[in-house]
Amino acid sequence: MTRVLYIEDDEDSVYMLKLRFELLESFEILVAENGEEGCSKALSEQPGVIIMDLDMPVVDGWEATRRLKSNPATKAIPIIALSAHALSDSREKALAVGCDEFEMKPIDFEQLIKKVQLLANRRPINEDTGTAAASR
Repeated sequence: MTRVLYIEDDEDSVYMLKLRFELLESFEILVAENGEEGCSKALSEQPGVIIMDLDMPVVDGWEATRRLKSNPATKAIPIIALSAHALSDSREKALAVGCDEFEMKPIDFEQLIKKVQLLANRRPINEDTGTAAASR
């Protein structure tokens, strides 16, 4: 089972994505409504992958990604950035702050699933336990 943390402030987006993932039965979806809550949950829950909306209140996805990637306890967790802005440099900026992948909204769910699976399988082995850090 892959644990995915979805950090998103739009309730409709959360509902739809969570429903789609849960139908697959191989994912556990955790949700945070802003970057601050997301950073806390990432630290305590250690998900296999984070799906991060970039535009949120309180702490946006840009800053939350910087915080997660600068914290030794969360820096190895892969992050997929989500953005509704079709700016040509959004992907490059997201990767520059530490995101591992980028997806545009509206989400192509099949493509997103492939990226989640690829990143979860690529996550490094936890040296303390000898297990993949993505599994829980």
